[in-house]
Amino acid sequence: MPPKANIGKTNVLGLERADYKGLTSTLCPGCGHDSISNQIISMAFEMGLQQHNVVKFSGIGCSSKTPAYFLNGSHGFNSLHGRMPSVATGATLANNRLIALGVSGDGDTGSIGFGQFKHMIRRNVPIVYIIENNGVYGLTKGQFSATADEGQKLKYYGENPLPAIDLALEAIIGGCTFVARSFSGDAKQVQTLLKAAISHRGTAVVDIISPCVTFNNDPQSNKSYDYGKKNEIPLHHIDFIQGGFVPAREEITVEYGEGEVIDVNMHDGSTIRLKKLGRDHDPRSRARAIALLEEAQREQTFVTGLLYYEEPRPLLGETLHLVEEPLANLSDDQLRPSREALDKLMHAFM
Repeated sequence: MPPKANIGKTNVLGLERADYKGLTSTLCPGCGHDSISNQIISMAFEMGLQQHNVVKFSGIGCSSKTPAYFLNGSHGFNSLHGRMPSVATGATLANNRLIALGVSGDGDTGSIGFGQFKHMIRRNVPIVYIIENNGVYGLTKGQFSATADEGQKLKYYGENPLPAIDLALEAIIGGCTFVARSFSGDAKQVQTLLKAAISHRGTAVVDIISPCVTFNNDPQSNKSYDYGKKNEIPLHHIDFIQGGFVPAREEITVEYGEGEVIDVNMHDGSTIRLKKLGRDHDPRSRARAIALLEEAQREQTFVTGLLYYEEPRPLLGETLHLVEEPLANLSDDQLRPSREALDKLMHAFM
């Protein structure tokens, strides 16, 4: 568990917030992606993350440029379009002690990389998977993406006739054990959810609506800044308690009432505390999370917060029965099968 950071100019490692920054952003001024990068910086600073233990992944798109703008002391790999999950899978299998942080977009995840996204979740690759979701392909001049609103109109591309893919819903259906949705204009919620996600054991998907100020900022679009600020419905007030302790208790199976507080324990001993703001939702119910998102689609509402959480299941490395020591640290003699083992294997095929 990362050490608890001191409140002040420096954290527990003696680093300033500026030490967690990256290069100057080249995105459009006001882009929601830059706000998310700032919250990643704040999260890492406050949690006292050691950057050499962090590895960043991305694919192709505006969102996939952003890892250059934060944690300049970490490792990074910018992969092919939609192929980030494959690279992240290999890296986390090779070194299970790295903290994996992936940044993708709605095109990178919901179109060319959709199959990889679903299988990454199915395998439970240990990664915080951030989707910077704006409903358009910004790098290729704003065509509709798979998450664009049905009936949405764009000046140069007409009206979108297809229903949107809900990537948070797809993550829950696919077996993800931590799924959240937020809005880049809600800085406190984004940062708190990122802290909880990085403390989760397994795949943690955080779908963040991040307005494209150039191609998709019409107030009528539910991916616009104006729409998000006006229509966001937080499910709960969220606090993150690092190093907190909550006594063991029986699982709460009843839905908690307005004003009631529930605690969700992360595997590292930290806690995310939820206070209900007036909507009937318990994130520990998979059926309720799916019903909530389907209801939001029908009513065109924009709900944010921790949508679903369950106790961690085995990671991919555990499913494959890999040794605890990172494969990257093993010697050639340990990695290579002996001549006898190879002969035995070949004999089995005869």
